Amino acid sequence: METNEHASQPTPEQARAALADADEVRTSVAALSATPWPVWFVVAITAMFVVLPIALGGMLAEPDWLMPRWAWLVTMLATEVVFVALFAVAARNWRAKTGVALRLDVLPKWATVTAAAGLPLVVVGAAYAFRDTRQPLWLFGAVAVGVALSVGFHLWFVRLHGKAS
Repeated sequence: METNEHASQPTPEQARAALADADEVRTSVAALSATPWPVWFVVAITAMFVVLPIALGGMLAEPDWLMPRWAWLVTMLATEVVFVALFAVAARNWRAKTGVALRLDVLPKWATVTAAAGLPLVVVGAAYAFRDTRQPLWLFGAVAVGVALSVGFHLWFVRLHGKAS
């Protein structure tokens, strides 16, 4: 430990450099703790969860339900193409805005793995249940689960962001 007071004081240039480094660290920390999904993208994901179960149910329906099967298939594929394009736009814009990629690892693994495995089972199961029973409530139940999951994850992200701030 030094006892000389003059030797431990930084020069004005060193002090400015240290302040610039501190600002960079502050900006980086703020970017890393940012909410990982833009709100418009959450709306797009939620809309996809509304369309997907109904389109899949219509595609699997015997006989045709409301539209021909090919129309349901086109609707489902178009929705997925739009979703993937929006994901690419969201990822690029979010990286430009925050300097950080859209993060898929913000929530605990048990929640994301359960949702990633469970939601497809719910959607496909509802479509087959609809095909067998002709009751559209199965499809609307899958829609409700998807919307609840999407909104719930977004609120969880927002809550984690509030704690990090």
